[in-house]
Amino acid sequence: MPRLRRICVYCGSNPGNDPSHRIAAHDLGAFLARNGIGVVYGGGNIGLMGAVANGALSQHGEVIGVIPRSLMEKELGHGGVTELHVVTSMHERKQMMVDLSDGFIALPGGFGTLDELFETLTWLQLSFHDKPVALLNVGGFFDGLIAFITHMSRSGFLKPEHAACVLVGNEPEQLLASMAAFSPPDLGKWIEKLAAEAR
Repeated sequence: MPRLRRICVYCGSNPGNDPSHRIAAHDLGAFLARNGIGVVYGGGNIGLMGAVANGALSQHGEVIGVIPRSLMEKELGHGGVTELHVVTSMHERKQMMVDLSDGFIALPGGFGTLDELFETLTWLQLSFHDKPVALLNVGGFFDGLIAFITHMSRSGFLKPEHAACVLVGNEPEQLLASMAAFSPPDLGKWIEKLAAEAR
């Protein structure tokens, strides 16, 4: 596993109803910066996205934003980040965020956050990358999702080793340690097995 030089943070463009979510986002950004880890995120200046960026910037960290042009034109881009890439589509945004990062952490958010999280997990499952993917489970926000992932596995739609690829922690330090130690299962063998069963 290469050193975690940059972590991509997926999170809401809304602040949510619980102030602890915004605090956790700011603290995560600051924690990563203090540990010399750059932040890659969705480029916004609002909600938890803005809090993550501002937390890292408060500690003079590297912050790279990737934002679609349509959102930039609505003046939602963060003007103070280290780099801000303006792209043409959501797909291009997600691909660039993956390419720039050595690992991924999801904070509380909505459909967009889950879209980014599950696409990144799917790419890991299919061996399109081998980087750790984690949930910072702020105040139990992801408890229901974690239970559903277990349900998918018990229902036979998700191998236990793939379900185990979703790293979970309540504190950034704990989560970062798990990510640094992450080793993906041999997903290639799983794909070969599926292909053989389909013949």
